[in-house]
Amino acid sequence: MTERTFNKPPVLFCDFDGTITMSDNIVAVMKHFDPPGWAPIVDDIVALRKSVRQGVGEMFALIPSARRQEITDYILSTAGIRPGFRELLDWCQKSGVEFYVTSGGIDFFVYPLLAPFDIPADHIFCNGSSFEGERIEILWPHACDEHCDNDCGMCKTAVIRRFPKDEYTRILIGDSVTDFAGAKLADLVFSRSHLTERCRELGLAHVPFETFYDVVKYLDEGNW
Repeated sequence: MTERTFNKPPVLFCDFDGTITMSDNIVAVMKHFDPPGWAPIVDDIVALRKSVRQGVGEMFALIPSARRQEITDYILSTAGIRPGFRELLDWCQKSGVEFYVTSGGIDFFVYPLLAPFDIPADHIFCNGSSFEGERIEILWPHACDEHCDNDCGMCKTAVIRRFPKDEYTRILIGDSVTDFAGAKLADLVFSRSHLTERCRELGLAHVPFETFYDVVKYLDEGNW
C-alpha cells in the first residue's frame, strides 16, 4: 500500500443500494411482493411529482407490517454485495480514512446486510421503520437540513456538510441521480450507472468504477 500523508483528513461517503449492493433493494422488494399501487408511485418519484421521502413512505405503507421478516429474508437471500467491498473497508482502516454509509434504504434490511462487515452503527446513515401499526411506517431520522429543500428522506448532503470542506477531503461513491447533489460537494467522486451519465452531462469530474477493487486501486495509487 502506498503511504500517504493527507493535508486534510479524508472521509468517505458510500451509497448503499446499487453501490454496495448489486441492485436497488427497494425496487426489488416492490417488484417481488407487488403491493397494488406501487408502480404509479415510482413513476411519480421519477417524474418529480413526489419527493423520495413521500414516495418511499407511500410504497412501504402498502405492505402489512406482518411481512417484515419475509422482506428481510428476501433481501438477504437476493441482494449481492459488490466485489471488493471488504477490501475497501480494509483500505480505509489501514489508511485512517473514516468510512460512512449514506443510504436511502431502510434500517430493517440495511443493518442485516452490513452486519458481517462490522461497520459502527453511528457510521451508517439510513431511514428508520416502525412495525407497530398494521402497515409498515418509514421513519426519517436524517431529514434535510436548512440547506436542502429536496425532501430527500435521508439527506446525503446534510450528512456530508457535517464535515466542512476546509477541514476534510470528502470522497463520494455512488450510482444514482440521488447521489448527484452530494457529488457536487465532494472533492473526489467514484461513479456508476446514472451518476456517471449525470456527471458527464454536467461536466462534473468523476472516476467511473465497476467493482470496489477499481476504487481501492485508484485510492492506493495516490494520484488525487
